Amino acid sequence: MPTTVTLPNGIQWVTLPLLAAQFLINSQHALVMKYRSKAKIGYPQMYAEKAEVEASADAYKFNCMQRAHQNTLESINLVTTCTIITALSYPILASFVCGSWVSGRMLYTRAYLTGADLGDLSVVFLKLLWSLPRLRAW
Repeated sequence: MPTTVTLPNGIQWVTLPLLAAQFLINSQHALVMKYRSKAKIGYPQMYAEKAEVEASADAYKFNCMQRAHQNTLESINLVTTCTIITALSYPILASFVCGSWVSGRMLYTRAYLTGADLGDLSVVFLKLLWSLPRLRAW
């Protein structure tokens, strides 16, 4: 007995933010490797020790980049799963939300690496989200 699976219109748009998420992870990994090499932190050491951080700005940047990458890896499975499940009913919404998450993670990574105040960044992001419904009125 054959079964037919019908996918909603717009499901193809979900691939873009999911591919962007993969690009984000690969970019973060490359930056971790770059700063690991600069700071001369060997394997299997996960983070630079406090003395290494105090002695080297590269060790500090390595720790920051490693944490940003680890934080992304901790949530990517849930984001991917929720995006795919949501896309089965609301593909455009799923694509937008996942794309927003990826954009936010890119900003977070950049801010975390440069030492910017993450509180200010979250305020800017929330103001952007607040203004989105008003854009529709145009």
